[in-house]
Amino acid sequence: MKDFNNYRVNKFKYYDGNNGKKICLIDENNIKYMLKTPPSKYTNGCISEDLGSKIFASMGFNAQETQLGIYTINGKDKLCVLCKDFEINNKKLVKFAELKNGVMESPESGYGVELLSILTTIEEQEIFDPISLREYFWDMFIGDAFLGNFDRHNGNWGFLIDESNAIVEISPIYDCGSCLYPQATEEVMKEVLTDEVQRNARIFVFPNSALKINETKINYFDFISSNEYKECTKALFRVVPKIDMKKIETIVDNTDSLSQLEKDFYKVMLNERKKKILDKSIELILQKENSIAENNSIRN
Repeated sequence: MKDFNNYRVNKFKYYDGNNGKKICLIDENNIKYMLKTPPSKYTNGCISEDLGSKIFASMGFNAQETQLGIYTINGKDKLCVLCKDFEINNKKLVKFAELKNGVMESPESGYGVELLSILTTIEEQEIFDPISLREYFWDMFIGDAFLGNFDRHNGNWGFLIDESNAIVEISPIYDCGSCLYPQATEEVMKEVLTDEVQRNARIFVFPNSALKINETKINYFDFISSNEYKECTKALFRVVPKIDMKKIETIVDNTDSLSQLEKDFYKVMLNERKKKILDKSIELILQKENSIAENNSIRN
């Protein structure tokens, strides 16, 4: 397990966010990192952060580099996660919420999570190609559905902007601490692994997306399988072939801080979420499309 206590503390760089305390550390190569400490309400938040980022990367996303390790807080060693700071070379993180605040056509404020207002902002903003941004948004949504992320709001995705050179790029995926059931205790994990009803509840009932339609949080399976948003369906068919479960299981198995129970829990839930949400949605969508095609053929 990596020991982060040898890194230097940078007292001139700070980070916001609710889940856990955060400080800036600098390694021997003068590379900056954000150290996230365990959040009080999310037992496994640091583990979720690390696994979520690594799994996103395994699917081809540009994701923040993370590493689990030990840092001493008030005389006690804590399992923390180190997140590489991507604000380098004059690039500053601009959250989607900030951009959304500047789009007058958007019906909500920056942190409003109604899907319509988010899609409106994507179409009306003027700093990034709307088609590419829309594709990225829906790809990220499918990734979050796979990982059970219940907190992908407008403040934890965005852009890296070099204002002096007028350069804009989408930031790496970051803030994945709300993926993969961070509140699950060992007792909950044991129950879920042995009780299909409990597993299904954590697949079909909760967690839901942070995004809303008419003030109701989006249920991942119902929304994706409905095929109502065609851009979402396109993303489903783009992302699912990139999910390599053997590679993902290896990521889990290689996480030294995890007990065997935790490894079993994450692997089972990831396989179940892929099968029952993503794969099943593809199956239902194709069945419906084939049925429509057959009916049209009969009429003709």
